Amino acid sequence: MKTIKRIVIALSWIAALGLLLVPQMAFAQPFTLPDVTLTLTGGTTQPEKVSALIQLVILLTILTLAPAILLMVTSFTRIVIVLSLLRHAMGTQQMPPNQVIVGLALFLTFFIMSPVITRVNTEALKPYYEQEISGELAFEKGVAPVKEFMLKQVREKDLALFVKIAKEQRPASQEEVSLVTLIPAFAISELKTAFQIGFMIYLPFLILDMVVASVLLSMGMMMLPPIMVSLPFKLLLFVLVDGWHLIVGSLVNSFR
Repeated sequence: MKTIKRIVIALSWIAALGLLLVPQMAFAQPFTLPDVTLTLTGGTTQPEKVSALIQLVILLTILTLAPAILLMVTSFTRIVIVLSLLRHAMGTQQMPPNQVIVGLALFLTFFIMSPVITRVNTEALKPYYEQEISGELAFEKGVAPVKEFMLKQVREKDLALFVKIAKEQRPASQEEVSLVTLIPAFAISELKTAFQIGFMIYLPFLILDMVVASVLLSMGMMMLPPIMVSLPFKLLLFVLVDGWHLIVGSLVNSFR
């Protein structure tokens, strides 16, 4: 027992000495911070550098607004809403996951918008990079294909609503329609179209739920949730009719 006590006391002294030496070792190796210098130079007299700086600021601003631009001026809104309504109609809760739905919606958006992107690149970006046109003209040429796409999908009723709210004169041609009124009109038109497609998707699954619920009620199985019985039949029906092919094909063709 005395030997064990001596070993314990010796270990305690070693631990105490270690705790005392750790701060000394830490202070023995000083920590140095890197030098940071800020310099302010005088104003430049070269207008090219000022123009490049302004263009960089505008580019960074556009990048921060890229998600909103993607949602408001492309086909992404309609696609992601229809796919979400399809998942709710089938009653599969979180299957497919949100990441799969958003990823599929993004790739379908790039596929649908590829002609518009090609026109913007050919008519606006390439001439601007080659310094053949100015920035203002490049913006006008780049916006034109996007406006043409939105005008094909927007409803006249929605566009007239925002023109009336903005107290603008009725545009005589498509070129006179401003983006301030066109973008929100296009957004609510896409919402209505997406809900119309979602309603048509809901109908067959709703009928199947009603049939299963009536069968369970007639059998006296009132405590059994109908969704548990109808879900396998919904999946079977969706697979037999090749649902993903029909849904994706209908969505893509709705923009043609």
